[in-house]
Amino acid sequence: MTPPFSTEQFLSVFGLYNNAIWPGQILLNALGILAIILCCRPNVNSVLISAFLAGLWFWTGIVYHIVFFSSITPAAFIFGGFCLLQGALFTYFGVIRHELSFGYRPGLKGITGAVLLVYALVVYPVLGYFLGHVYPYGPTFGAPCPATIFTFGLLLWTTSRVHGYLVTIPFIWSLVGSSAALNLGIREDIGLLISGILGTALLTLPDGLWGRSTGSQTAERALK
Repeated sequence: MTPPFSTEQFLSVFGLYNNAIWPGQILLNALGILAIILCCRPNVNSVLISAFLAGLWFWTGIVYHIVFFSSITPAAFIFGGFCLLQGALFTYFGVIRHELSFGYRPGLKGITGAVLLVYALVVYPVLGYFLGHVYPYGPTFGAPCPATIFTFGLLLWTTSRVHGYLVTIPFIWSLVGSSAALNLGIREDIGLLISGILGTALLTLPDGLWGRSTGSQTAERALK
């Protein structure tokens, strides 16, 4: 998909966005790290983690898309609307109905989730820097692409069933966002495409396709 704006226009939006919200990037990163720490604690506060994910998508929809990205394309209002819907879904299923439970468990999902979380918070900005997207003219955590990668990472750390509703919008954005961004030379977004395909497959296809998890094998050995 070829976007209706130039790379220079696209990166200039990040310049305006990052300068306007500073030091909000530090707070967003701190909250992301806190969500990871909470997932690793014995008594996981899943409601708080769900609330953070909801807030992350509300932020992306309102602050990035509607306030800033809309200056170069009216499609930003549509993208922002879908982000608000995603935030509402996390609020409904995770905060109100308590149907999301988080917690790190060893195995394919746990390891993949960890890789995506590290990519979103650490590798993504570092890779962007070496690819020439020097701050403030580059995506920071809280922008749609790293936020989507982070979301897949946390969802892979769920211990409960994840409704397909919660995966649909992040998966669609992983295709739309990575296609447009890669056409603009934002090569760090190859991680967005990988996270969308791999994360959606691991979350929606039967666990049996991926073999038994480490946790299941450990439990099985304990019973013998």
